[in-house]
Amino acid sequence: MDAESEIQPDPFDFTRHEQVAVAEYLKVFSFYQELAASAKRIADEALKRRFIQVHSIESRAKDPSSFGRKASKPSKQDPSRPMYSNPLEQITDLAAIRIITFFPRTIELIDEMVKEEFCVIEQFDKGEALLEEERFGYKSVHYLVTLNKVREGLPEYQQFKKAKIEIQVRTILQHAWAEIEHDIQYKSSASIPRDIRRRFMSLAGLLEIADREFQAIQDADRALTERAEGLINEGKLDKVEITPAALKTYLDRRLGPDGRMSEFSYDWTVRLLRKLGFISLDQVDECIRPYDHDRLSRIAFGNRQGQLSRFEYMLLAGMGERFIGRHLYAEEDWYGSSHRRILESIAKEGIEIGGYDPRPTVSSDEACEV
Repeated sequence: MDAESEIQPDPFDFTRHEQVAVAEYLKVFSFYQELAASAKRIADEALKRRFIQVHSIESRAKDPSSFGRKASKPSKQDPSRPMYSNPLEQITDLAAIRIITFFPRTIELIDEMVKEEFCVIEQFDKGEALLEEERFGYKSVHYLVTLNKVREGLPEYQQFKKAKIEIQVRTILQHAWAEIEHDIQYKSSASIPRDIRRRFMSLAGLLEIADREFQAIQDADRALTERAEGLINEGKLDKVEITPAALKTYLDRRLGPDGRMSEFSYDWTVRLLRKLGFISLDQVDECIRPYDHDRLSRIAFGNRQGQLSRFEYMLLAGMGERFIGRHLYAEEDWYGSSHRRILESIAKEGIEIGGYDPRPTVSSDEACEV
């Protein structure tokens, strides 16, 4: 029998392979949904215990249609055969969670969390893999994990023993690129037009620079906050710019801490201080120094109010009518009338109303200078 008469094997039925794979996956789809939800819950609780702030945590079981397409991919070594002969065993991202951070350095903290809370089978940087494949993309860290042995021994997790979970960790900017990438037609640097390729590379560089700058800004902000706290503790208030964090530190020392105060409240009070003309904490301290915050609060309201309310009564007493005239609510009639009554009550108690003005006085000669 010659070669031409030999019976050729039927070509592999990729469509059938995909259909069978999807049918088998649908039988266990709910299992992977539960596994992904459990992994998300573990990660969420672990991050909170470590006081690690992230933008969001997402969980998902792989979409059946996406699973089918992946199951029917041709092998790179032999395109006549599928890449996955046993998709349910070989495809490892059936359950996945994605942790999206604000800053690049948080990824390092999450790396420690993942290695403590899960058993890591594999870890790789998506960006490095894309470079090796000459594909455009933006880096993110991927882990393939199972639950650790302690959790596998607990009744609620025993069903997930040895089940694999993919964990993706990326910043918001990395996530934005990854989401947009799904709509990009060109995947290979060999096929992309040169002009568009340059724009891709420029954009990837800009995103990486932006991530670094956001991290640098966060680092600088923390350094300024720590420096301000040190200066306040040393009593060097003239060197401290008024910021929400600095104001909170100062008032906690001066009036006592108050856990009821929100970040928004301190931010609003800083805006008020700037509207009043204050530029540093030594001016604030000079203005309110003569006054007893607790006594003023009881005169104005009948009892001890919150920290920031007591602080405002001190500013009111220290600046008098000037405080009302420059206040953020100065145009509101109700505000002026109510606070003038408070000033009258303070004065009746024998407390001297001040006229402090944080804005520098300009002489007539200086005002006329060109």
